[in-house]
Amino acid sequence: MNNSNLYVGLDIGTTSIKVIVAEKIKGQLNVIGVGNEPAKGLSRGVIVNIDSATEAIKSAVNQAQEKASTEIKDVIVNIPANLLKIEPCNGLITIGDKSREITDEDVKNVAASALGTNIPQEREIIDIQPQEFIVDGFDGIKDPRGMVGVRLEMKGRLISGSKGIVHNLRKAVENAGLRIRAMVLTPLAEGLTILNDGEQDFGTIIIDLGGGQTTASVIHDHQLKYATTDPEGGKFITKDISIVLNTSISNAEKIKRDYGYADSLQASADNQFPVEVVGQSEPSQIDEKYLAEIIEARLVQIFDRIKDHLDQIKAFDLPGGVVLTGGVAALPGIADLAADELNANTKVYIPDQMGMRHPSFTAVLSIVSYFADLDDVDILVRSAVGANDYEVPAQSHITEHNEAVKVSNKSSKSKRPTPKKKRGEGIRNFFSEFFD
Repeated sequence: MNNSNLYVGLDIGTTSIKVIVAEKIKGQLNVIGVGNEPAKGLSRGVIVNIDSATEAIKSAVNQAQEKASTEIKDVIVNIPANLLKIEPCNGLITIGDKSREITDEDVKNVAASALGTNIPQEREIIDIQPQEFIVDGFDGIKDPRGMVGVRLEMKGRLISGSKGIVHNLRKAVENAGLRIRAMVLTPLAEGLTILNDGEQDFGTIIIDLGGGQTTASVIHDHQLKYATTDPEGGKFITKDISIVLNTSISNAEKIKRDYGYADSLQASADNQFPVEVVGQSEPSQIDEKYLAEIIEARLVQIFDRIKDHLDQIKAFDLPGGVVLTGGVAALPGIADLAADELNANTKVYIPDQMGMRHPSFTAVLSIVSYFADLDDVDILVRSAVGANDYEVPAQSHITEHNEAVKVSNKSSKSKRPTPKKKRGEGIRNFFSEFFD
């Protein structure tokens, strides 16, 4: 794959591994190949069995390159928000005794000087994000190239991750015969691609409801200000259905997709469907409302925990509301349930690419789109992260845990109003033993 206009995204998720091949023509990104394989060797977004993950990656890549009629050699890989940390960094170089024009090499050098921050041995530098350049004391500069000066400074943020997580990710990809072109943080890529300019500017919450975990992130001032993960996702909903209805995991997953509602108020007790029950020769008849109450109970717990984290930083004071995406966001009624539980305006994002109009494809499309749109300065700065084996690290940005989101002076609402209708309180209590 030698065409510089081709980009391959690899989304290594807990329940599925997705690969897309996209071609950028006249500023438009067109998907020409897709691969989708059930994940193996992952737990809650992290690779725990390298060999199993490698085989799943190979299978997904083979599917995509057959459809795209091109050989895939390098990929843009997503990094989840697990155990990531960001800290401020500053770089400073003297260009020379006399003023001269600032070059690409100067930008690389000032970025390299910013990497001197002491990083604990158990962590690894993943990325560096420039915030501004300063030339001879003049700040707020986005691109200093071509300017004349003696002293060049750069203020930015350094992103590091668990060395073990990064190692396992890199090893699985390399064992699949691939080269990592870039590592991109999923929350940042989604925030800066699926939100419009106003949502990025004024502040919006994104909740990615994945198979193995749920990630909530806050975009404000066109930056990722905060990200947190909840260790539950769609796979846990499937397990709940399997346990409560006494059916196999594969049947539970199919039932969830075919008949599931996130909001029990929207499901009907009159619509029934057959369920194969373990130990019974004849299927049982279950109604949609009963199934929805099982699904809803787990989702309410996830949303409530996410809300507790977001309340601490007053994220709901931001005017952009909540955008849901990820595979679980495909469940009917999910936006209404989230709006009630989070007490915020909520909508679902679904990609508009032909053949990929499902929220489970948001992550892989976002990392490709984000990387393809990086400007020259971003790429130059990220090339300073020479310790990594990929060619051009991509822009990424997770908040420091002690940094609050900058919001308006509205007071935080720590308690949401009681919903107008009760959502299956009795059955939720009955199921509680399964959710502890």
